[in-house]
Amino acid sequence: MNNRRSFIVGIKSTKLSLREINFIKKYKPWGIILFSRNIKNIKQTFKLTTSIRKIFNDKKYPILIDQEGGRVNRLKNIISFDNLTSEFFGKKYIKNYDDFKIYYKLFIDKTSYLLKSIGVNINTVPVLDLRVRGASKIIGDRSFSKQPDVVSKIGNYCVENFHENGIGTVIKHIPGHGHAKVDSHYYTPVINKDLEYLKKKDFATFKKKKSFFAMTAHVIFKKIDKENTVTQSKKLIKIIRNQIGYKNLLISDDLSMKSIKGDLKKNTIKTFNAGCNLVLHCNAKYREMEIIGKNSPLIDKFILKKTSHFYKILR
Repeated sequence: MNNRRSFIVGIKSTKLSLREINFIKKYKPWGIILFSRNIKNIKQTFKLTTSIRKIFNDKKYPILIDQEGGRVNRLKNIISFDNLTSEFFGKKYIKNYDDFKIYYKLFIDKTSYLLKSIGVNINTVPVLDLRVRGASKIIGDRSFSKQPDVVSKIGNYCVENFHENGIGTVIKHIPGHGHAKVDSHYYTPVINKDLEYLKKKDFATFKKKKSFFAMTAHVIFKKIDKENTVTQSKKLIKIIRNQIGYKNLLISDDLSMKSIKGDLKKNTIKTFNAGCNLVLHCNAKYREMEIIGKNSPLIDKFILKKTSHFYKILR
């Protein structure tokens, strides 16, 4: 595992191209992330993930997916989860906790079963961003609630149950995307709240989380660091480490998103320098992937140690 590099990439289609195979052999990404474009059916996807793992000769090699349910459903070619949004489960939690536990555990168990069937071992859930009135709809019903304690408790339940099923989780978008008024896929959100407010609200949902991974928010918290998104902010990553107390692996959100301005090489280096452990690149554009591969360092002892902790839950 020592010769892998600290990045995660997407791939183009339903099977690896020769160029992608050569890329993976040369740059050895820490992990691969799948999207709907990679998934036709269970059999084909399992064949794809098996072919990736054969390159590394590692049955536990990290393969990720964004399978939240609701509108973020990468398994849509296999199954519909349209109505099963985080908002749906958040309302259940408030209305009837016993019902919530039955519904949500069933949802997690079924999702885990499907992910294992296709060879995926990390799901980038739960979304721990708050539901905020007047904010961009990019979070919206992907949030469990506007109440920090509700979001936090459902988050714990989600992480714990996926782990019991042998699936890793990625809490997102640390330290909070909820107040963003624009979609960070296309613009750079700027949040104008002070640290004391954020600690009680947005940041609170991420405290004491046992997830092996967390994904950073591509948002600017103007009163803490007016120039850099969280992904590239040493100040914010210090807050994540020291005040929120998150001690496991930090993955950047996708570096091909428009919120991150400028040159990809500089952005890759800047993201590592700020304190992210792994960078994520999703669009499978080969030239961009090469820039990420060339500018990502080999994994260090910290990543090695945390990855081996994650491997222990897999079965």
